[in-house]
Amino acid sequence: MQQVTLNDCDKVMPVIGMGTASSSRPASTADSSETVKSALLEAIKAGYRHFDTAFIYPSEKPLGEAIAKALHLGLIKSRDELFITTKLWCTFAQRDQVVHACKLSLQKLQLEYVDLYLVHQPLRISETIQKLPIPKEIIHQLDIKSVWEGMEECKSLGLTKGIGVSNFSCKKLEKLLSIAKIPPAVNQVEMNPIWQQKQLREFCNAKGIHITAYSPLGANNTFWGDNRVVECDVLTEIAKSKGKTTAQVALRWVYEQGVTVVTKSFNKERMKENLQIFDWSLSEQDLKIISELPQRRGFGMASLYGPHDILLQLDAEI
Repeated sequence: MQQVTLNDCDKVMPVIGMGTASSSRPASTADSSETVKSALLEAIKAGYRHFDTAFIYPSEKPLGEAIAKALHLGLIKSRDELFITTKLWCTFAQRDQVVHACKLSLQKLQLEYVDLYLVHQPLRISETIQKLPIPKEIIHQLDIKSVWEGMEECKSLGLTKGIGVSNFSCKKLEKLLSIAKIPPAVNQVEMNPIWQQKQLREFCNAKGIHITAYSPLGANNTFWGDNRVVECDVLTEIAKSKGKTTAQVALRWVYEQGVTVVTKSFNKERMKENLQIFDWSLSEQDLKIISELPQRRGFGMASLYGPHDILLQLDAEI
């Protein structure tokens, strides 16, 4: 597994991570804890060493159990072989709750530290979400300065090796960089051939912020995603010409942009296929054709939480 070095992070990060977000299907059919644990063990066997979770996902506990079992079975020799990312949820996005929230995640993960701790979204929600959409009264602007002070404290306490953000625009990053003592190591955002994030990538490259792509295959079979990547005719034709899958072409394209990727599949064969992107490359013509694909984002905060002013403004920011 290839790795990248992050600024202000005490550990290198594997290029491909295993995502663990729930597919947000109805609770009766959602991934069970045991299903997630088994899938994560299979991922470790397949060679994954980076695992991405979050407080709001129901996967921190099964990930911790999978790590403990992998150690017991000798699949890994020490926890240090793994790179674990988790995230600060919006209901804890206040100065006096950040460290507490990180410790709650560590407790569920059965770990002494995570390798990367991210601010999940650039907003604060003042009550537990009961259903979607949510009332506008519980949505608030994020106090970036005070929350980032809490994130920096998590790093200084050794609770995390690195700190970063997720779903931050150039505008939000500019504000963060103006007050940060420790700049964000990572910005994790939606990115794939149909949502290429060129301007954000250029900004982050200039500022030394590494981008990690979530939904690199379009988050098909989730309520916020669709099949626009995996059923893209252009990508499929390129895949056929190379004897690869459409998913592999999409992942290789992300990798060739200098971006790390978090992809989720609980299918053993697809897990392995998603790792097989390093011994071949896309041609200049392939890259040109992909660069000309029509662009459309999949994840929008307003579409998820409701068409409230704060969320519409966040979605409009570049």
